[in-house]
Amino acid sequence: MLFNSFDFIWFFVVISTLYFAIPHKYRWCMLLAASCFFYMAFIPAYIFILLITVVIDYLAAIWIEKSEGKKRKLYLVISIISTCLVLFVFKYFNFFNTNMARVAEFFHWSYPISVLNIILPIGLSFHTFQSLSYVIEVYRGNQKAEKHFGIYSLYVMFYPQLVAGPIERPQNLLPQFYVKHNFDYKRVSDGLKLMAWGMFKKVVIADRLAVYVNQVYGDPHHYSSFPLIIATVFFTYQIYCDFSGYSDIAIGSAQVMGFTLMQNFKRPYFSKSISEFWKRWHISLSTWFKDYVYISLGGNRVSKTKQYFNLFVTFLISGLWHGANWTFVFWGALNGFYLIFAELTKKMRESINKFIGLTQRPGINKVWQVALTFCLVAIGWIFFRANNIWEAFYIAKTIFVGFAHDLKAVVSNENNVRLPLLYLSKGKLTLILFILPVFIMECVYFMQRNKSIRKYVAEKPVWLRTGIYYLLIISILFFGQYDDNRQQFIYFQF
Repeated sequence: MLFNSFDFIWFFVVISTLYFAIPHKYRWCMLLAASCFFYMAFIPAYIFILLITVVIDYLAAIWIEKSEGKKRKLYLVISIISTCLVLFVFKYFNFFNTNMARVAEFFHWSYPISVLNIILPIGLSFHTFQSLSYVIEVYRGNQKAEKHFGIYSLYVMFYPQLVAGPIERPQNLLPQFYVKHNFDYKRVSDGLKLMAWGMFKKVVIADRLAVYVNQVYGDPHHYSSFPLIIATVFFTYQIYCDFSGYSDIAIGSAQVMGFTLMQNFKRPYFSKSISEFWKRWHISLSTWFKDYVYISLGGNRVSKTKQYFNLFVTFLISGLWHGANWTFVFWGALNGFYLIFAELTKKMRESINKFIGLTQRPGINKVWQVALTFCLVAIGWIFFRANNIWEAFYIAKTIFVGFAHDLKAVVSNENNVRLPLLYLSKGKLTLILFILPVFIMECVYFMQRNKSIRKYVAEKPVWLRTGIYYLLIISILFFGQYDDNRQQFIYFQF
């Protein structure tokens, strides 16, 4: 059941209405049943895989809390291995098996193991990490083991963030299931507005940009520098609007019922460095890897060499988390390299900025830093989006090699190049529909640097507020890209 579907709208209305209509003591049961129904709308049988994860970590946390000494660590290890084994079988077995087969073929060895004909359960990486965070927090003594099996199941399966996050921590979400949330008009209204904004980003921006991106990245060898650059920039906004749009709908739908989920994005493309970018992008995952991988490896409490190693390994694992493909591994490694290189050259870059006078011009310096960070992130997205590692390297190479030739063709108004290049032979309106919504979104983000856009709009006269809300809804209905082949959220595959 996709967030951007009429099925979900009906589901959301019914569940939200029931939530406030029934007594508080039965709400957890209704939400759990609704979450199971929501998940089973994709592949019903896979609910049992989710149930296995829930049972393992529920019992492990109780045993950890009751045990002392080495037994506690043993139960933790059993929980982590068991939960990750499910993730490995469904998500990574075929990837590692295929690569082992290629190695065996190279050395002319016999390799009899065949690939598994299975489909990856939707959102498996998300609820696996949420479940793991619970067990680890219980082990660290930061969270009491939840004795109510139904409440714990709801923590893992809460439908708004079940398949694509935010990846919640038990300290934030678990206590909220015990709180009675009364109907509050302002809170419900704010939640609905955030959902509408998320829907705008998804169907008006992300799905529309996908038209161009899918065409170019679907067969990159037929395109030269300029179309590849445009497709890459478009994908940079597509993936942001797709994923942050999902997060907005998830956070908004939970807010309607009174639940507060963590912020997952914070204007990441305004970042002045790669380090800052990862503090603003997919915050729930970034903090997860920081708390449970980077710090567990030693973090920055070790020598510089070991710190850089920890950083690189963390991003390498982060890349692999996103998908069983060498493109994701390289993408993770590239971001790790970015951060290490930035640390190694920090003093040198500060000296250069001071020498050329950028330090004395903070405004220009900030624009330069934001632009450079955006370009580095966009280059990384090439490997994230490409079908395979070889196409990714081809795109990265071609973008720079043919830039001068394509620029000359566009400037000289050569129609045989320019029209397919910019408009996909569909006219200027297509280009406007690509760019204008992105411009509107960036203007909104610029306006809400110090204040939420919902609060900003709420302070305006009634006629203006109403006009803005109607305009948003009309934009979603009439300018959204409603192609069944493009409605899946990108992060559902993870």
